[in-house]
Amino acid sequence: MARSLVDLLTEHAARNPGRTAYRYLVTGDVDGGVEEITYGRLAERARAIAAWLQDHGLAGSRAVLLYPPGVEFICGYLGCLAAGVVAVPAVPPQGRAQNHRALARTERLLADADARAVLGGREVIAALRTMADQLPGLDRITCLATEDVPDGLAATWHAPDLTADSVAFLQYTSGSTSAPRGVMVTHGNLMHNERFITERMGHTPEALERHGHELFVSWLPLYHDMGLIGPVLNTVYLGATATLFSPLHFLQQPRRWAAAVSRYRPHTSGGPNFGYELSVKHAIPDFVAGLDLSSWRVAFNGAEPVRAATLRRFTATFAPAGFRDDAHCPCYGLAEATLMVSGNAAGTPPVVAAGDGGSGPAAVGSGRPGPDMTVVIVDPERGVELPDGETGEIWVRSASVAGGYWRNALATRAAFRATLPGREGRFLRTGDLGFLRDGELFIAGRLKDLMVVDGRNRYPQDLELSAESAHPAVRPGCTAAFCVDGGVDGEQPVLVAEVSADAAGEAEKIADLVRGAIGEAHGLPLHDVVLVRPGTIPKTSSGKIQRHATRAAYLGGTLSLSGASAG
Repeated sequence: MARSLVDLLTEHAARNPGRTAYRYLVTGDVDGGVEEITYGRLAERARAIAAWLQDHGLAGSRAVLLYPPGVEFICGYLGCLAAGVVAVPAVPPQGRAQNHRALARTERLLADADARAVLGGREVIAALRTMADQLPGLDRITCLATEDVPDGLAATWHAPDLTADSVAFLQYTSGSTSAPRGVMVTHGNLMHNERFITERMGHTPEALERHGHELFVSWLPLYHDMGLIGPVLNTVYLGATATLFSPLHFLQQPRRWAAAVSRYRPHTSGGPNFGYELSVKHAIPDFVAGLDLSSWRVAFNGAEPVRAATLRRFTATFAPAGFRDDAHCPCYGLAEATLMVSGNAAGTPPVVAAGDGGSGPAAVGSGRPGPDMTVVIVDPERGVELPDGETGEIWVRSASVAGGYWRNALATRAAFRATLPGREGRFLRTGDLGFLRDGELFIAGRLKDLMVVDGRNRYPQDLELSAESAHPAVRPGCTAAFCVDGGVDGEQPVLVAEVSADAAGEAEKIADLVRGAIGEAHGLPLHDVVLVRPGTIPKTSSGKIQRHATRAAYLGGTLSLSGASAG
């Protein structure tokens, strides 16, 4: 029995060496350039990279992966697993405007992971080598452009001694200015979650055969858990084929997603809710008329709130091309549980119900937990399990739940070691709010202040810091960032800032500077900037910003404005 994805890659390469494992659409277009790699070639490259790492004494250490989108990332990732090196997927540097932020992020990651190597594409590695003076300690870290590793090294590879408890990779979940937290995902966690994904999404041998082993089309980032654990690793878990392209190419032309599904006819494809919304907005009748989406059996939807209106519009828009409503697969997961915690079975229509136990806006169910996953709803203050239909914090116990955060015992104890009266074992506190109804999990929000905009995690502290540096009149420690419901546009960011009393006449100028600072630092347009009088923003007795109370005051129109507010 296979113990790891390394074993499975070896099996697939032996049985079907000529089968395409991954194809990458270079421009995102189905009629553009395509890079492909077979299972035989993938195994050879993974072994060659692994042998290089082993030969340089890196087994057991951490290697940060800095790759542009493409198949080389997969070779590097699997090479780490095959070497017994802990992979650390990371966001690669992206252009001159982001160099400072990218360098700071990379520096923190290298330090926290105690990385001994950086693997990446030639251009990234060449750029890093010119930045040694800006990245302290880089001169003590091995930098490897994996394309330059010779194939011949594959013959010298030796299989590492991996167990279910061996850490496969670190999935970092931190914001750009907060302390990074690397989730320690083991080989056992990976194998368990891949089994669940396979079962819940209907990736049976018969389904793969009917689809000619075309399993996924994906534009999701490869370094992110949804793009990695799903499209990339479930593909190699099953020995199937995935078609990948860059998220940037999708954002530039959202029609590329449906076009790729129509061309390659996979069983499964998906992404956050905003991706479906963008696809609807950019679909015109002539484009839809040329598509065939009848093969699309699972359209997973997660990572941000799933909206019933979006599902309805997507089905209505693409039904003429053969898309079926029962293909929608709302799901819930998080890095701390490897990825997937719940999802509806393939061919099961989404469940839509009134939110929060019978009141509030319509809520879309995120499916049922796995058969060997325990999901309970807990009152976070009292630490007691809540009955069906009541909203509380989502707690999870399963073999997919990771062992904790890398070198962070305090955070690990708080999140991964929860106990519950009447229940055996330890639970993961997800920090997410939800309720169960007849076995279906509904997500209701977050305990923490994490903001999710266009599928990306945003931390309010980051935006607040940028706002406070935009103009001297903005009072330090007196800003609050949060999201509001933007309807079809999803969650939209709002920034409320206290300004000094003598700045009322400059409100419009200050608001523009705040918008510009946040746009430049985070690439994020603000839905609204509201400038308020000193002492307006609610705080706790210890001086902490109460963002939820500020949001409620904003929505209720009770903020004490300073001059004219810029909307």
